[in-house]
Amino acid sequence: MAGNIMVLGSMSGVGKSLVAAGLCRIFRQDGLSPAPFKSQNMALNSCITKEGLEMGRAQVMQAEAAMIEPEAAMNPVLLKPTTDVGSQLIVLGEVKGQMSAGEYMDYKKKLLPEILAAYASLSGRFRPMVIEGAGSPAELNLMENDIVNLGLAERINADAILVGDIDRGGVFAQLLGTLMLLPEEGRRRIKGLVINKFRGDRKIFEPGLKELEMRCGIPVIGVLPYMNCTLTDEDSLSEKLKYGFCHRGASPEETLEIAVIHLPRISNFTDFDVFDCLEGVVLRFVREASELGEPDLIILPGTKSTIADLKWLREKGFADRIYKAVKDTPVLGICGGYQMLGRRISDPYGVEGEKGEEIQGLGLLPADTVMDKKKTRARVTGRTGKTEGIFSALSGKSFEGYILHMGETDLIEPEKSLGTLCFQDGKTTREGILDGNVIGSYVHGILDGFQFLNALLSSVSRARGKSWKPVNPRNYKDIREDEYNRLAREMRDAFRMDLVYEIAGLL
Repeated sequence: MAGNIMVLGSMSGVGKSLVAAGLCRIFRQDGLSPAPFKSQNMALNSCITKEGLEMGRAQVMQAEAAMIEPEAAMNPVLLKPTTDVGSQLIVLGEVKGQMSAGEYMDYKKKLLPEILAAYASLSGRFRPMVIEGAGSPAELNLMENDIVNLGLAERINADAILVGDIDRGGVFAQLLGTLMLLPEEGRRRIKGLVINKFRGDRKIFEPGLKELEMRCGIPVIGVLPYMNCTLTDEDSLSEKLKYGFCHRGASPEETLEIAVIHLPRISNFTDFDVFDCLEGVVLRFVREASELGEPDLIILPGTKSTIADLKWLREKGFADRIYKAVKDTPVLGICGGYQMLGRRISDPYGVEGEKGEEIQGLGLLPADTVMDKKKTRARVTGRTGKTEGIFSALSGKSFEGYILHMGETDLIEPEKSLGTLCFQDGKTTREGILDGNVIGSYVHGILDGFQFLNALLSSVSRARGKSWKPVNPRNYKDIREDEYNRLAREMRDAFRMDLVYEIAGLL
């Protein structure tokens, strides 16, 4: 066997992405050269490669775990939902257009040559390949023409492990039921079972594991304990969206309350993962206007459907709440949230919906946005200009990240620009707007740099009469490195690594 292993799950959200990341780090620590691969991904969390191509954020995280540069070939097909029945199709990092679910089902067979070519380009340079499946391999309506689970495994000759989530209940039924629904040729490729998010006494659990092994004839190769992991989550099932982050200070005066409005098509919510590393900060994802309360900072995040989510914002009463709060409460908009804060949004080409549609923005920033057919995507660095008012501490602060958006925003008052962006080719442009209590930025990851983040939160603290103290932790990348190593340690302790190596064809 050519040195590969597939990570399947009994359903979405069971931890396939983290298990794959942990395997990437373990193999790297053991002197191998692993690389991740997910042929088809459906997620609104994406990132930009150094070539300016778009790929799923989970595969970027797994590439980090493998200590290699992310490549679009690691996620050749990315679907970004725009409606309940349609998605934007991205192939090898490039937008190919919009498709309904039915259209994509008919079209996806045509993508197989590109998927196999992407896999071949990686497997020729990396070993082993750590391949993540999608959803469940036992979706009866999707087995025919499968390009991401066992259908792909057959084509690339990969054996698999199957992950179940005990925290969601019914883990024995998850695993055994999945196996029972698989055709024989697919079932024989599953060589090991994994129980994820286990809490409790392993001894009490052992009889169930033995019964499971007896019933299905496949060994349980690992029982992974529940981990409060700060690494990237892939999709809308993330527990972070439900619980947020809570690290209260010693007193209410030393604690900042942040409310992120949970838009229906929220994207790149990983922009806020950094808050899991900060003391004295409580961050909530808010779905109802009545839940907003009186936070110290309101954030409008990115979205895949700016116009539709802006309408939702008004219908749910959030717009009125923001208008009342903004006099005393700072507001930050990122990407689509930045567009919403402007005066108007126009869609002359029907990029998001009806052709020629125009909608009034919240009017809190002097900017107009026109949706364009071309997606802007690039890695960037930047620096804020001279800032005044409550955000004077932001002056001259550097940041980095990536931009990923449809539409161009025209600054009506350029002197209110937040700062300057620098692209990899050396070109520069104005970035964002700062107007009174309101900031808008296109940069995903702008909060990851503690220089910018500390200045922002210190400004919010003073504006709100709080005494939150800036933190001076290590670089956020170093913190993530520690998490990859911790994940690898936990997996080594929990897994039968000899069987993992055997399944991967490395023995």
